[in-house]
Amino acid sequence: MDSSPTIDLIGAPIEIGTSEPGAVMGPAALRTAGLTRVLHDLGFTVHDRGDLAPDCAAGQRDLPAIRAWMTEISRAVETALDGGSLPLVAGGDHSLSLGSVDGALRHCTRSGRPLFVLWLDAHADFNTLETSPSGNVHGMPLAALCGEPGFDALFEGGERPLLDPRRVHLFGLRSIDTGERALVTQRQVNVVDMRTIDEFGVVAPLRRILDRVAAENGHLHASFDVDFLDPTIAPGVGTTVPGGATFREAHLIMEMLCDSGLVGSLDVVELNPFLDERGRSARVLVELVASLFGRRIIDRPTEMPPLEA
Repeated sequence: MDSSPTIDLIGAPIEIGTSEPGAVMGPAALRTAGLTRVLHDLGFTVHDRGDLAPDCAAGQRDLPAIRAWMTEISRAVETALDGGSLPLVAGGDHSLSLGSVDGALRHCTRSGRPLFVLWLDAHADFNTLETSPSGNVHGMPLAALCGEPGFDALFEGGERPLLDPRRVHLFGLRSIDTGERALVTQRQVNVVDMRTIDEFGVVAPLRRILDRVAAENGHLHASFDVDFLDPTIAPGVGTTVPGGATFREAHLIMEMLCDSGLVGSLDVVELNPFLDERGRSARVLVELVASLFGRRIIDRPTEMPPLEA
């Protein structure tokens, strides 16, 4: 990220992609936990754009409603990027990334930069309408964005830019359905699963990703799902999977992303305050976002001093 950019905070209180109620309260919980104040304290100008409210009936869950949400989110993200702001989309379930990544894609297509996506998530979210066991759209956004068949009606009419699956990096994966496993392999999606993190930690795999993005002058969109974290740290999510990232692993990832200066847009998704414990998950997420935007214990020297004998 550039030094002290303007941040557009975009609330996306959407739970159309999940069968578990409560994610609609996610943006309010993040604001209540101090998200805007923390970013202001770090020296950023924050424009809170409020919560999007597409033209569809409350509780409507059909195709027109999904398309209305995706169109609103895409336009908000594209507008922020075109205006030089960094869009931070606060959700809401992970189906919102259909819109946020689409908006970033449209901006990057015009500016001639490749878009990379870092998907911090327990799940691959690469199901199609045919492979999904649940039919929930929050498990399908990457497949839709990468151009798998059956999703064109979700997006605005006309030709749309497609996400290159080879520029998608799944990070922290530990739960994948049979059908999407085959697709992820066939489409050459990059995967750092929890086995890899257990063996090598987060630093080496993430550094390889960041080096690749930097080498191609890419725009990095980070999409952070609460279930990336171990549920003992952040229980406020409807899709908990044991064995997730630790508190320090997650902070180290955010600190490395900050140091890289490559993140140009961000999602924070799947926070479900109804399932949380006294706001604990919301506070953890705000702390992690603070690390991504530069909060640190002390400024790091460019070279570490030698250890004393």
